[in-house]
Amino acid sequence: MNKLLLTLIFLLTLSWVVQSQEIANKYRWDFDNDGGITWKIGQNFPHSDNIEMSGKYLSAVVRYGVTDDNSLVLTRDIVWPMLRTIPNNTHASLTRTFDFNTVKHININGKPVKNEEVTSIHLDGKLTVHSNLNGNMELKHVLSPSTDLPVFCEKFVLVNKGNSKVSVEIPNLSTIYETDAAKGIDGSYRLSYRTKNAGNKTINPGDSVVFYTSISGGLISTPELIIDVEKELQKRDDLISLFWNNLVLETPNDTLNKAFAFAKIRASESIYQTKGGPMHGPGGLSYYAAIWANDQAEYVNPFFPFLGYDYGIESAINSYRHFARFMNDDYKPMPSSIIAEGTDIWNGAGDRGDAAMIAYGAARFALALGDKSVAEELWPLIEWCLEYNRRNLNNKGVVNSDSDELEGRFPAGKANLCTSSLYYDALISASYLGENLGIKKSQIKKYTSEAVGLKQNIENYFGANVMGFDTYQYYDGNDILRAWICIPLTVNIMQRKDATIKALFSPQLWTEDGLATQSGEKTFWDRATLYALRGVFAAGETERGLKFLNDYSSRRLLGEHVPYPVEAYPEGNQRHLSAESGLYCRIYTEGLFGIRPTGLNSLVLTPNIPDEWDKMALKNVHGFGKVFDIDVKRMGQKLKVVITSENKILKSELIAKKSGINIHFNK
Repeated sequence: MNKLLLTLIFLLTLSWVVQSQEIANKYRWDFDNDGGITWKIGQNFPHSDNIEMSGKYLSAVVRYGVTDDNSLVLTRDIVWPMLRTIPNNTHASLTRTFDFNTVKHININGKPVKNEEVTSIHLDGKLTVHSNLNGNMELKHVLSPSTDLPVFCEKFVLVNKGNSKVSVEIPNLSTIYETDAAKGIDGSYRLSYRTKNAGNKTINPGDSVVFYTSISGGLISTPELIIDVEKELQKRDDLISLFWNNLVLETPNDTLNKAFAFAKIRASESIYQTKGGPMHGPGGLSYYAAIWANDQAEYVNPFFPFLGYDYGIESAINSYRHFARFMNDDYKPMPSSIIAEGTDIWNGAGDRGDAAMIAYGAARFALALGDKSVAEELWPLIEWCLEYNRRNLNNKGVVNSDSDELEGRFPAGKANLCTSSLYYDALISASYLGENLGIKKSQIKKYTSEAVGLKQNIENYFGANVMGFDTYQYYDGNDILRAWICIPLTVNIMQRKDATIKALFSPQLWTEDGLATQSGEKTFWDRATLYALRGVFAAGETERGLKFLNDYSSRRLLGEHVPYPVEAYPEGNQRHLSAESGLYCRIYTEGLFGIRPTGLNSLVLTPNIPDEWDKMALKNVHGFGKVFDIDVKRMGQKLKVVITSENKILKSELIAKKSGINIHFNK
C-alpha cells in the first residue's frame, strides 16, 4: 500500500514537473526579480522583435534581435514629434533610422570585436542587452529615451572577466546631420550622434569601463544639448518607479500582475510636450503631437485619475480643452483628431461617433478625478456632446454617424452599436456628475429619462440573432458576428450578456490573438479584445473571462512580441500603440474590481474575484480626491471588502459574491 502510494505521488510530481516545464517552454520570456522580464538566449534563436519607448520630446521604436550565429542586430527608429515636417499633417514628425553599431568598431588588444555573442535581453521600461565579446569580455548595453529631453540614451559597461589586463580602444564618434530646410516647418533640423568617455582604456581583471552614446535632435538655431546619460537613465528609472508604485495590482497570478505593471508604462509614457500643451499620442511611428476622440478622450483619459500620474491627468484635461474649442451653435460634428500640436484637425472619416466618445470619456474622467473645478470646466463640453448626440438620433432612437472608430475599414452602417452604447453611458455619468455640480434637477432627470429610453432603443434596434447567437447586429442588416458586440457589457447593458459572451468566445470570433474584428477575417484589433475582457468581468462571468485573460496576457507579455498590448494586424503589424495599454489596465479597475464612479467622491465597487483566488487587491489607488487601497478576501461564500486610506480603515464590509458596495469618501 505504501509502495503504491509513493509511486502515485512520484507520478503526480513528475506530471507536475513536466507540465510546469511545458508552460515555461511555451513562452520566450521569463520573470526577473527586479520586476522586468528577460529573454535568456540559450538556443532560443534566431528571433527579432521591437518595442516602443517614449519621453516628452522623443519616441523610439527599437528593433532588436539575435541572428542564427548568436550575434546582435539593433536599429533605432527615432521620432521627434515637435520637429515638424512639410506638409504638417498627422504624420509630420521628423523620423530617422539609426543603425550604428558602436561595438563593432571597438578594438580589444588591438583586434576588432569578432562577434557580440548575446546571452540575454532584459526589459524593465528600458532595454538592456547582455553579451560576451571575444571570449573574456562582458558587455552590458542599456537603451532608453530621456524623459524630458529630445535625446535617446545608451550606456555601455565593458567588464574584463579574464585573468590579465586588457587594452580597449573605444571609438570617439561624432556625427551631425542637418535636414533639408525646405522640408521642415522651422527650417533645417540638427540631429547629433555622439559618444562620451571613449578613447583608449586599460581594464584590469574584474574591472570595468563605462562609455555612452546619445542621439539628439533640435533646431539649428539652438545650442546643442550637453547630455548626462547617467542622469537621464536615472530619471527614466524614477518615472518607471512612479508607475510601478502607484495603482499596484496584487493577485495570486504573477503574469497578470506583471502585465498590468508593464501596461502602466506604455499607457503613460507616450505624452508629448507640444506647443498646444501635453498631448498623449498613440505612437507607432505615425501618431504624435495629436489627439483622437477614441484613443485619448475615450480609451486612456478615464484611466489616468486612478494611476495618479499628474502629467497624464494634465494631458487628459488638455485634450478635452482642445475638443471644447470646436463646440458650435450649429452642432456640426467634432473633429475626429486634433493634429500638428493643436494647429489643425483631421476628420477624413466624417463623424465617427466622436461626440459620444468625448462625452463618455470626459464624464468618467471628471467623476474619477474628483476635482470639482475641473468637472465644472468640462461640463459645458459634456453637455454639448450629449446634445449633439440627441440631435442625431434616427427615427428608431439610436445615434446616426458616418462611421465608427475603425473609420470605414469594416462596415458600420448609418447607426452603429458602439456610438449609441457610449452615448448611453455618458448620459448615466452626466446624471451623476450633474448632481455633484448643482445642475438643475430637471436637466438631470432629462438625462436619466433619455438613458432609459436609449437602452430600450438599443435593444430594439440592435438586438438580433446573428450566426445562431441571440446577441447584437452591429448595424442594421449586419449578419456577421462583430467584435464590438462586447460594448454593451462595458456600459452595464446586460440583457443579452449570456449569448454575447458565448459569441465572443466562440471559434467564429476568438483567435489565439484575441477577437477577430469580424467572423471569418484574420484582422484583429486589440482594443476590441480589451473592451470584451473588461465587459465579461463586468458582467460577472469571471471564470470564463479569466482563462482568456490569462492566455492573452501571457502571449502579450512573454510571447514573441512583448511586453505590451498592440494595435492591430495586419494593419501596422502589431504596433505598441499607447492607449491600448490603458484599456488593458481598465480590465482590472472597471472589470475585475468593478469600479464605477458615481460622484466626485463616490463609487460603486463590484469585485469579481475568481473562484480560484483567495484574495486580490489594488494598492495606492488614486481618485475621488483620495489615495486608498482596495482589499478583497474570500470569507466562506462571501467576500470581505476593506477600503483603507492613510492607514485608516474607511470601510469594511462583508458582501455576497457579485454584489456591489457603495463607497463615499469624506471631502
